[in-house]
Amino acid sequence: MDISLFMNQGILSIARTAAKFYFTDKKNRRFIMDFTPQLTRNAKIRAEQEQRGIHIPPFLIASIASRCNLHCTGCYARADGACSDHQQKTEMDVSHWKSIFEQANALGISFILLAGGEPLLRKDILSLAGNYPDIIFPVFTNGTLIDGAYIDLFHNCRNLIPVLSMEGTAADTDLRRGPGIADQLSEVMSELKQRQILYGTSVTVTHHNLEYVTGRKFVDELQSQGCSIIFYVEYVPVEKGTESLVLTDDDLNLLQANVQELKADCEKMIILSFPGDEAAMGGCLAAGRGFFHINPAGGAEPCPFSPYSKLNLTQASLLEVLQSDFFEKVRAIEEKADIHQGGCTLFAYRQEVENI
Repeated sequence: MDISLFMNQGILSIARTAAKFYFTDKKNRRFIMDFTPQLTRNAKIRAEQEQRGIHIPPFLIASIASRCNLHCTGCYARADGACSDHQQKTEMDVSHWKSIFEQANALGISFILLAGGEPLLRKDILSLAGNYPDIIFPVFTNGTLIDGAYIDLFHNCRNLIPVLSMEGTAADTDLRRGPGIADQLSEVMSELKQRQILYGTSVTVTHHNLEYVTGRKFVDELQSQGCSIIFYVEYVPVEKGTESLVLTDDDLNLLQANVQELKADCEKMIILSFPGDEAAMGGCLAAGRGFFHINPAGGAEPCPFSPYSKLNLTQASLLEVLQSDFFEKVRAIEEKADIHQGGCTLFAYRQEVENI
């Protein structure tokens, strides 16, 4: 399988769906008309690197904050020690992130997913990202810190796309994230819709909420609230004692079937499943095959669920990381793994990754 071709086709499909939203007003139209040619340019840059034997993924995942204002049940970042109530002294400053964004832009990387901790605690980096209109930055946030100033930032910088984390029903969201969080998200969604700002939601799919969150009623409600993107993220039991939330094999089959049906029926929405969509791409996309993860201190990790690094981007370049022996060995684990049927491949092989 030509992974580059497959991912480029997927990116263009996402762009076409996004364009249906972006053409709703003058500011949106101007942004999408400028950005669409950039996708072609980025694909050309990556293809040229491919001819030199260097595979450049179209995505990066960057955890820009080591601190969070919430204590969500089952949070992988807290379980791994990457996130706490206090900012880590090793957290990278703006100059380091500027260098990473510059390198990514030059290499033809089209999307950098910003996460944390809570990324809105680093407004300096979000403001910096707004200066790179050739890159789309989905911002995965709990939404509680979105105020008038952040609404203005998202309105003025259309390449920053807020992605609000929720669990399905208001009760489920409050149970995992804290009392009153669902009401706060509802208010934020209303403001984003009013300002015609493209936004998405990130839904952690568990054994308990699977049927509801992949049901048409839930998706229609989100769409009526102005949501245009849904990220379905399969629960990974990084926190011990939460194994009952893990999707069973039957659950994974149902998730895949429901997501495919939603993609076919909801033409005005972008619907993505992680890591479920990797099955269509021949397996795990981590360690540079489709993306890799940068932690707040600059450590280059295969994936957020595989938090091991040997190179740090305060000393190494993106290109050096992508060509590193460490990532090459991790990709070898991905290739020998069983046929991808759902679930996180590298989490299942975490001992092997840790050993190298």
